Parts: sequence; structure tokens; C-alpha cells
Amino acid sequence: MAVSENKSGFKIKQVLVYSRSGCHLCEQAIAKITQLKNKNEFNLQIVDIDSSQELINLYSEQVPVITIDGQIHDFFKVDEDRFITALKATS
Repeated sequence: MAVSENKSGFKIKQVLVYSRSGCHLCEQAIAKITQLKNKNEFNLQIVDIDSSQELINLYSEQVPVITIDGQIHDFFKVDEDRFITALKATS
């Protein structure tokens, strides 16, 4: 994933959510992250693990899996304060 910068030259965090259809925890996590995106600058990508056997093997029992800049941040739910702190942390 390419590195993005905002107008001030700061690196924009890359948030990726591994999800699957029919997962109510995934839907809740994505809704919360989308809400947080309205007030915080980051790029968001959602990946359906059912599209890849490798991802199913890695994350099947753990979705949603939330990563920030390629590092696993959380499983199952979003802790808003922890998420925002991670977004604001320098790499």
C-alpha cells in the first residue's frame, strides 16, 4: 500500500479491516470506524476474508481484525479511545 500524506506532509494512517459477510461484529466495527473517519484523517480499506483461503485460514475465528499501518491493532470490536490514540501515534 502506498504511503499517503496530508496537506501538512504528515503520513496518513492506513486502516484495514478484515471482515466477512453475515458477521454482526464486523458490521459494528466498520460502522464505528466509519464514524471515526468523519473526525479523523485515515485511509480505510475493508477486505472480505471469504475471498481468499489464506485469509480464511488466518482470521476465520477472529474477525473483525483491525490493522493500522499493517500492524494488528484489535480483534472483534473497536475501543474508540485506543483507536484514536493509535491513529495519532507517530510511526
